[in-house]
Amino acid sequence: MDEALPRPACTGISGLDGILNGGLTPDRMYLVEGTPGTGKTTLGLTFLLRGAEEGEAGLYITLAETEAELRAVAKTHGWSLDSLELFEMVPADGLGQEYEQTLLHPSEVELGETVRDIMAKVDELKPTRVVLDSLSELRLLAQSPIRYRRQILALKHFFSTRRCTVLFLDDKSASGSDLQLHSIAHGVIALEQTLSGFGAQRRRLHVVKMRGVQFSGGYHDFEIKPGGLCVYRRLVASAHQIAVSGPPVSTGSPGLDMLLGGGLVPGTATLLTGPAGVGKTTASIQCMVAALKRGEKAAYFLFDERLPTLLARSAALGMDLQPYLDDGSLELRAIDPAEMSPGEFAGSIESSVEDRGVTLVVIDSLNAYMLSMPNEQFLVLQMHELLTYLGQKGVVSLLILGLHGVMGDVRADIDLSYLSDTVAQLRYFEAQGEVRQAISVIKTRTTRHERTIREFRIGQNGLQVGDPLRAFQGVLTGVPTFSGEGKTLMASRMGTLDSHG
Repeated sequence: MDEALPRPACTGISGLDGILNGGLTPDRMYLVEGTPGTGKTTLGLTFLLRGAEEGEAGLYITLAETEAELRAVAKTHGWSLDSLELFEMVPADGLGQEYEQTLLHPSEVELGETVRDIMAKVDELKPTRVVLDSLSELRLLAQSPIRYRRQILALKHFFSTRRCTVLFLDDKSASGSDLQLHSIAHGVIALEQTLSGFGAQRRRLHVVKMRGVQFSGGYHDFEIKPGGLCVYRRLVASAHQIAVSGPPVSTGSPGLDMLLGGGLVPGTATLLTGPAGVGKTTASIQCMVAALKRGEKAAYFLFDERLPTLLARSAALGMDLQPYLDDGSLELRAIDPAEMSPGEFAGSIESSVEDRGVTLVVIDSLNAYMLSMPNEQFLVLQMHELLTYLGQKGVVSLLILGLHGVMGDVRADIDLSYLSDTVAQLRYFEAQGEVRQAISVIKTRTTRHERTIREFRIGQNGLQVGDPLRAFQGVLTGVPTFSGEGKTLMASRMGTLDSHG
């Protein structure tokens, strides 16, 4: 009979455990590497505290930081380290005689003696989880790569016979990549920190190797927050089941429903493009309010506009969002792209869908979202994965893309039309000395849509869409010109809107 696999040792960080398919294989040696400030100490303390919660003894061996510094780090996260054993091996002058047996002077003691003291402490306490911080001190004492490798192998063999799960922390102070450690360790987790031209630093991690574990590869964004590390697992659409798509749902505007061939189909992404001020946000809010009135839940991610401004403007148009915020059916989040990583943003959307049951998501706008990405290529790849995931979950996605210019050469920073199932184009046009607004649907993958252009106005009842306008010239040039009679325009039939438009 086959022996049952051991239960993984949880790291205490839910996102990292998800990446590792449950956690670390127990009784193995792992390497956590990263430059100073990437979160290695916080990760190590979280790992030990999680073990303490499960009744496992934890030992933190520090060759670089003092016990006071470790306790100060823990205090910033609201932790108490009383359940852990802290073994300090840094030189300290002026301490009482009672400390002399536990304090070593690495610069004055041979590497072998330091390693023997570590082993003696482990035999004394018999811990289940051990963190050794950091290997750079052992590397300095070794003075030669051969001796260093022999001592690390000796430690690995020693810990394996003591049934310890060990994290070796390394600050990558060695010149170049230290592949010796990679080959010795059972698994390697690399933490990185980068600075952009503006905004907060970005942290990300990736699993270099993990023997015997089907881990999630690639880069995963993470942050250090009060309470520990928040790891945002890279969204993989294929890992989620496909929901059954339902019939089209109304946008709240009969005219817009007709343009779309019946409404918005669950599981599809609709891209609304147009110049500034043409009504893209208003159209999205109207679709969202219609879903909220049906009893659905929605999430609106706002990049461009201030939250109070959006709420006041929506209320003035007869679409008050406050009641839906109060009852919890609407999640409205103002996003600062300079502070939020793309991984955290994707994780927020996934959390809204999985935990809150959101069926409609609005991203306003993709222009600001693009600023949070390193370059265009990654934006398109991540947006493709995100939209595929939302589609598989049967979520209606509304994406807003602002265009440069108002009349004439109207262009976008990036073309995402091929990722969208439906593309609605909102434009200005001139007729009889007035600047008016028109909407047309140029693509749908799921229904037979109208190929006409309809005028629309924005008033106290939101977006009002008129009948099809046939007398247009130059539509494909991007500058449609109306050449028909004035009686076909909305102002002659819907004069009540003039005072609100």
